[in-house]
Amino acid sequence: MALLPTTASMSQNGSSSRAPQSVSNRVPVIFRRLLKLQQMDFELAAWQLTYLCISPKRVYRNVDDPAILILMTGGMLGAAIAWSVVWSYSLYDALRLAFLMVFRDFLLVGVISATLLWLFANRALLSPPSHSTPADTAVEWAYAFDVHTNAFFPLYLTLYVAQLFLVPVILKTNWVCLWVGNTFYLVAFAQYVYGVYLGLNGECVPALSAKALIR
Repeated sequence: MALLPTTASMSQNGSSSRAPQSVSNRVPVIFRRLLKLQQMDFELAAWQLTYLCISPKRVYRNVDDPAILILMTGGMLGAAIAWSVVWSYSLYDALRLAFLMVFRDFLLVGVISATLLWLFANRALLSPPSHSTPADTAVEWAYAFDVHTNAFFPLYLTLYVAQLFLVPVILKTNWVCLWVGNTFYLVAFAQYVYGVYLGLNGECVPALSAKALIR
């Protein structure tokens, strides 16, 4: 999720230099930290998920850890089980649905969204170079993925959880039920866009590059 800032190492002549990166260092830190369960704070992650619904601005003022990914994955698996029960899916279909929800809807869409946000933030949103924001700073991809994850949770509650309880209504063919179903998607994507806005907004993140890992 959002990572603590670091600074580029300086050579003796004052210019910045980078040590060669190993293969493991090229993997985003958020994914490397998934293997360190003892360092995850699940209580903090649960608190952040709660505040994403009632006061999302507060979440971006705190440092996340990968525990939120574990909780989100568990939530997606739970939703897959619930939808499989509603549709009376076989075991194979239930496993396929769980795979699609986790790896396509959440992770694959997240990777694509984070990459686009990362490119946009580095090209359009970084502050001009100053004494506090060096010219070689950049938004880390892991922060963009953090923005996606935080924005995805309200969408998950709307489309994967709340909509489940209105399946008998949504499946009807009259215009009122069609309007209700479309409204769910409108609200969900509006929540996602708002979450992305908060993650890239200077009001919630006074210095975007200060919240991101500096290359």
